[in-house]
Parts: sequence; C-alpha cells; structure tokens
Amino acid sequence: MRTWIAGALAAASLAALATPGLAQARHYYHHYYHHSNYAACRNWQHNHAVAGTVIGGITGGVIGNAIGHGRLGGTLIGAGVGAVAGHQIGKSTHRC
Repeated sequence: MRTWIAGALAAASLAALATPGLAQARHYYHHYYHHSNYAACRNWQHNHAVAGTVIGGITGGVIGNAIGHGRLGGTLIGAGVGAVAGHQIGKSTHRC
C-alpha cells in the first residue's frame, strides 16, 4: 500500500512539473503559428496594394488622357488619382 501511495505521489509531482512545460510549448506554437499567418496575410496585403497602385495608375492615366484630350495635366492627375484609388482597393482585399 505504501509503494502505491508513493508511486501516486511521484506521478502527481511529475505531472505537476511537466504541465507548465507543456503549456509553454503550446503557447509558443500558438504564438508562432499566429505570427506566421499574420505575416503571410500582411505580405499578401502588401503585394495586392502594390499591384493595385500600378494598375490604378496606368488605368487612371489612360482615362485622364482621354478626358483631358491628350494634355499632360489630365494624364498626370488621372494617374495620381488612379494610383491612390488602386492602392486602397488592393489593400482592402485582405484584412489581417
């Protein structure tokens, strides 16, 4: 009977010592997994924002050129407005 009680106490103390380590490993895994997903999402968001800026700038420049009848001012204003709008639209496609 004494060996059984001693064995149960030894097992309980071993479990108590191992539990914080397991909880810490789980916390580390959760933090790493969450951080890597967040980083991947931010990377996608950045890539889409850059693509939106380029596509918006080109499209806005073409439309501004058509509205401004070939004048440089209309092309530049259209390209600027298109780039800003494309950046915001591209960035909003992924929420992190």
